[in-house]
Amino acid sequence: MTERTILEEAGLRATETRLRVLQILFEAGRPLAHGDVLERLGGEADRVTLYRTLTSLERAGLVHRVQGTDGAWRFCAHRPDMPGCPGNHPHFLCLGCGLMVCLLGQRLPRVDVPEGCSVSGKQLVVYGLCPACQAGESEKKASGQERPEAD
Repeated sequence: MTERTILEEAGLRATETRLRVLQILFEAGRPLAHGDVLERLGGEADRVTLYRTLTSLERAGLVHRVQGTDGAWRFCAHRPDMPGCPGNHPHFLCLGCGLMVCLLGQRLPRVDVPEGCSVSGKQLVVYGLCPACQAGESEKKASGQERPEAD
């Protein structure tokens, strides 16, 4: 299924920006921050256009977003015709490099809210260091370059 078909079946016009953003998110295969998508667009769209595009893709159910402990929203697209990232799962965020990955196959816990309340969303972000950042920390410790503790 092409990006154009996916957009049209979701009831969205297949603009060049929407097509390119979907392509970027599909290729990444993991959540990307707004700035990461903007960088990969390479000047094809401005920040506001990208924000509006991501919002429309999210409303259409083609993209889900998750906020990391760093405050940055990250966006992940999933092809409706393939297994992958449908949302409603936890994510891992590397505190060293900012890499975020979907933890597929793990569902978010059910949370009971007070009677009369409605839930608009939920997320769970597990954070730590990815293998590459752990290796970098180990190298720093071995070479004596680790940062001194704050007083």
